[in-house]
Amino acid sequence: MFDVKSPVLTHRYAKLGKPFVYNVPATPLRETPHLLHLNESLSNALGLQPDSLRSKAAIDQLTGNQPWPGYPSVASIYCGHQFGVFVPQLGDGRALLIAEMDTPSGYQQLQLKGAGPTPFSRQGDGRAVLRSSIREYLASEAMHHLGIPTTRALSLTATADPVFRETTETAAVVCRVSPSFLRFGHIEYFTYSNQLDALKTLLLWHIQNQHPELASAHAEDHFEKTLFDWLAWVIQRTAKLMAQWQSVGFCHGVMNTDNMSLLGLTIDYGPYGFIDHFDIDHICNHSDHQGRYSYRNQPQIGHWNLYALAQALSPLLPHGKEDLQSLLDGYVDHFQQAHRDLFCAKLGLNPAQANGFEEDTLKFMHEQQIDFTRFFRSLSVITPELGLEQCWAQWQQSSFFALKLGQSEQVDAGRQWLGHWLALQPNTDGLDAINPAFVLRNHLLQNCIEQSKTGDFSGIEDLYQALIDPFNTKAASADFYGETPEWARSLVLSCSS
Repeated sequence: MFDVKSPVLTHRYAKLGKPFVYNVPATPLRETPHLLHLNESLSNALGLQPDSLRSKAAIDQLTGNQPWPGYPSVASIYCGHQFGVFVPQLGDGRALLIAEMDTPSGYQQLQLKGAGPTPFSRQGDGRAVLRSSIREYLASEAMHHLGIPTTRALSLTATADPVFRETTETAAVVCRVSPSFLRFGHIEYFTYSNQLDALKTLLLWHIQNQHPELASAHAEDHFEKTLFDWLAWVIQRTAKLMAQWQSVGFCHGVMNTDNMSLLGLTIDYGPYGFIDHFDIDHICNHSDHQGRYSYRNQPQIGHWNLYALAQALSPLLPHGKEDLQSLLDGYVDHFQQAHRDLFCAKLGLNPAQANGFEEDTLKFMHEQQIDFTRFFRSLSVITPELGLEQCWAQWQQSSFFALKLGQSEQVDAGRQWLGHWLALQPNTDGLDAINPAFVLRNHLLQNCIEQSKTGDFSGIEDLYQALIDPFNTKAASADFYGETPEWARSLVLSCSS
């Protein structure tokens, strides 16, 4: 058992029992598991001692080879709209909740991804492969350190057990951490399976557990009002999350309703990607043939998914159709406000005086296919008071300068953009604390994955050190901040990623 400093094991969610959760033991791995990386910062925040988590007993628990003492693992059932098509039953097909704890960071759930089949695996093996596990482990922490709400990752473990996908690969397990893994799809399932009493029970439990400020002692007596207040929070939080994704050039790739968190967290990292050369219609998921989840579409898909959530809630709000519509209509304003504020901050502009220049900037970047992260990071070297010519010269001195000086069209467009930006009197002080130098680009991940296949896992630590301090260029190798190589443009990611 772990050497625990202060967390207290609890069973708040597990004690709900069926039909919400089903006791499912993990399936032990055949080969000896190895700890590839431990998130010491998160471990300490949970009150778990990192040295104890490196013990054989702890590694067995973090892979599902042994249960967490005093907690039978559980899986939950949900459904969802996948690429816009309703699927009546999904669920935790390769995820198991192995513990709930009251920690110094509040109530947290620990979930293993890749610990074997469940009743919801749909004939799958319930395993996760090394490449996708590296991607999820690093991405969730990268998003956290960029200040974007997300599930977290405590540990990454791996074995030589074979897993069969497009080719034979090896197994890995990520221990994910979150205050809740409930999704829009949980609500949809209990509505469309006609279990409305169960739905009410789940909602009351969730609101009381996660939103005590909304759940008065009389929450059940004033259920409709409590539900409206909660939904308003979810809509506003989701709108802000979509704006935050856009602000760092992040594409999720699979924004199905079963991948949308009721807490407004980024959840389920599959074929995600940070945009390199900016294309507003960028599609990061090779399986997304119609571009439903492109960068441009993410905000409106967030809105669409909220409509699906509201529709699933509507049987509990029989007289609230107009109020539901009013809440949903407010999404656009919430998103636009957050989007404007975030991009104006990235540009050092006062939103009240920007006059839509943030949108003009994105248009310029799209037309010229400019590197998203490097462009914004490069602005901090400019002293706006010096005037166009000196500022243009300063800009070129930035190690992040993203324009191609040999391309006259791009240079002319860049100088024109710069003149318009300077006319708005931007403040470049502090921009390096807003615009990251490092994002988890796909080619960096691919290099790390290929290196790991040889048994060398040092690349995981190298990327981890960069992502925990993404605004500091001294945190990692200069190669991590450079231009994306041409070969990386052909990288293909699918749902199996």
